[in-house]
Amino acid sequence: MVRISVDVMGGDFGPQVVIPGAARALERHPDIRFVLYGLEDQCAPLLEKYPRLKANSTFHPSELAIAMDEKPSQALRRGRGKASMWQAIDAVNRGDADVVVSAGNTGALMAMSVFCLRTMSGIQRPAIAAIWPTLKGESIVLDVGATIGADAQQLMDFALMGGAMARALFEIERPTLGLLNVGVEEIKGQEEVKEAGRLIREAAPDSIDYLGFVEGDDIGRGTVDVVVTEGFAGNIALKASEGTARQIAEYLRAAMSRTLLAKIGYILAKGAFDRLREKMDPRKVNGGVFLGLNGVVIKSHGGTDAEGFAAAIDVGYDMVRNGLKAKIENDLQKYHASRPAEGAASGMADEV
Repeated sequence: MVRISVDVMGGDFGPQVVIPGAARALERHPDIRFVLYGLEDQCAPLLEKYPRLKANSTFHPSELAIAMDEKPSQALRRGRGKASMWQAIDAVNRGDADVVVSAGNTGALMAMSVFCLRTMSGIQRPAIAAIWPTLKGESIVLDVGATIGADAQQLMDFALMGGAMARALFEIERPTLGLLNVGVEEIKGQEEVKEAGRLIREAAPDSIDYLGFVEGDDIGRGTVDVVVTEGFAGNIALKASEGTARQIAEYLRAAMSRTLLAKIGYILAKGAFDRLREKMDPRKVNGGVFLGLNGVVIKSHGGTDAEGFAAAIDVGYDMVRNGLKAKIENDLQKYHASRPAEGAASGMADEV
């Protein structure tokens, strides 16, 4: 049984998307047991429409919901112990759930997660890892927004955590890994990136196969299984790729409806276009993973639909089933065994 706590109020559409999404996930994984947190007047009527989900869930009413535009510090002060988001995270902290899934405010979710779960020993800052579609399948990119301006040691930690996630998600014994840079030559890039490369080479962890620097176009090519960068560059890369995908889709839609001949061509090639649409569907890779915490937290895109939220639950399910937390702890312990745990306290929580 995989126990998944859900912030039902999170996202742009709240229960209207989250509850049907959970029901879809349950169809794919009958061994899920949900722990749901939300406003009872909004959640209870919807749960009645999904009797199987209701039978496999425990619902806990919350006093309030965190707004999508709420500042993290305000959300933490106002929602501690009361908000559906906090209660869902705290279920993991108490041991009542194995993973939490929320489509809510990213900043608030990270602040509450760090405050409630704390960072793992040896980790200064958590990272958000995204699953990225590539020409070869999928890869993992981190950090995509949690830590802006990471130093070399933090990038080293990201590498270990990303490698552990690749082993858990892709079931690869020794995933390949690269540091995102402006060139593949060792002399190029910021000092933090070059120093991180040196740290990884010297540590030579047996859990990852470090291939050196990679460039932006290597992400979509699938050159490596794991791409490591700091949050500023990672978030820009993520948003740029999402925008490019939408742009291409609009170009194709416009081209296929421009003339009668184009419309006929579309009908003849519909199968190929359907496969392309399937590959470019962002819902299929929905679900960012917060790494470096004493608990598994999955962030769904706030504007996704039920299928997208179900995909985020799928990610959380896989992370629990394949022992993500234990893999990260084991890799970090090996690396930090001979190093003092300096600065490992959850400074991020103190700042909040």
